[in-house]
Amino acid sequence: MSLKKNATLLLLLCLFSSQLVFSQTYKVKTIVIDAGHGGNKPGARGSFSLEKNVALKVALKLGQKLEDELPGVKILYTRKTDVDVDFYKRAALANDNKADLFISIHCNSMPDKRVVTGYTKNKKGKRVPKYSYVKNKTTSGTETFVAGSHRLNEQDAAIRENEDIKLEKNYKQNYNGYDPNDPETFIILSLFKNIFRDKSLKLAKLIQDNYTKDNHRVNRGVKEQGLLILQRCGMPAVLTEIGFISNPTEENYINSADGQAEIVNSIYKAIKTYKKETETN
Repeated sequence: MSLKKNATLLLLLCLFSSQLVFSQTYKVKTIVIDAGHGGNKPGARGSFSLEKNVALKVALKLGQKLEDELPGVKILYTRKTDVDVDFYKRAALANDNKADLFISIHCNSMPDKRVVTGYTKNKKGKRVPKYSYVKNKTTSGTETFVAGSHRLNEQDAAIRENEDIKLEKNYKQNYNGYDPNDPETFIILSLFKNIFRDKSLKLAKLIQDNYTKDNHRVNRGVKEQGLLILQRCGMPAVLTEIGFISNPTEENYINSADGQAEIVNSIYKAIKTYKKETETN
């Protein structure tokens, strides 16, 4: 492990630990709403919509709902238009404003399926399969992520989300040499997970429960993964996947006014319950 990474790790640990030690009370006073992707980072693509646009609409509606229903809570947005905001700036906004919650809105997608369409012979005369790719349109449901370590077979989802930083200028400098494909990075960042893990898990579970009970959505569960944007937040933070844009039925749902209203209400109710059950005097 490099000295630079060691120094960064110790600095952040000291910063986050001091916030916990000297905080005598916990109140949800500031919430940051993050609309995933944006600008030249469209995210997942559906048959007629882009993740960045759906995420922005839901994020703005969620923020408005929180402003209306929780007037004593300050609501901040990482973006309010179709612009590109670097990951580190999203987290920095939350950290600099001493936010008490960070909620990132995303849409899920499944990669194309590889299917055997026939057989042919290679140059050596050996019979080999021919493949084609078809859209995976059946997978559905919601899932909510919190920062954490993950088993090797779970790295793919984290790497896919973190790949966006390669589109940012000077990403190596901004992220202290972070490489989305470097397993050592995940090991270092995972050390932060326990600081806000319990509160993040509580909020994530409340969100998922509401999706399932209120909206009758397929519950794909609460998961811990090394998503960079969550790892850099010095407060309880979740990333919620509101539906599969690759599924035609869910794409219609997450783009509809009624569907977005249900999603927003589920997240709002979760925040309201979380606030009531976790705040201390």
